[in-house]
Amino acid sequence: MDVEAAIDALEHLLAEARPVPLSASIMVNKADVDQAIAALRAALPEEIRQSRWVLKERDELLAKAARESGEILSDAREEGARLVSETETVRRSRQEAERIVDAARQEARHLRLEAEDYIDGKLASFEVVLAKTLRAVEKGREALRGRLDGDALPGEAPATDREQGVPADLSDSLPPSQFYDHETGG
Repeated sequence: MDVEAAIDALEHLLAEARPVPLSASIMVNKADVDQAIAALRAALPEEIRQSRWVLKERDELLAKAARESGEILSDAREEGARLVSETETVRRSRQEAERIVDAARQEARHLRLEAEDYIDGKLASFEVVLAKTLRAVEKGREALRGRLDGDALPGEAPATDREQGVPADLSDSLPPSQFYDHETGG
């Protein structure tokens, strides 16, 4: 028996059933209905039974795919958060490095300016000392020129130390490093 015939038999059974008085219900023989249902089940093709199994498998596969896609999305979110965190860490590190380099540059500039100020102060002191020394040398040379030209002090004969080119009385009182030798340049 095929499915169509089993359905027809069930419809015929319902059509021949006796109506219940004063209601829309009918009375059918339970054994006849059970026999029609059994025939209908037997007539169902194997493909329909297999389709139930296929639907069950499909539902299981969809559930598994949903779980796996959820895991993949979760992993992707975690990886994205990690990458964002690493990017943020790199950005912060770069900012900190730039801050450190800027601070080092400012400190180097500050130290250079302090060193320049210190050196300028020392050079200014040295300049003052050199100016005083130069004036002392000029006065000493003027005094020597005056004595060498015959301007002896009253009651004193002009005497010179031929080796140093200075009067003998000055060469005895001053160390040799105080005189300039015109011949040797020293």
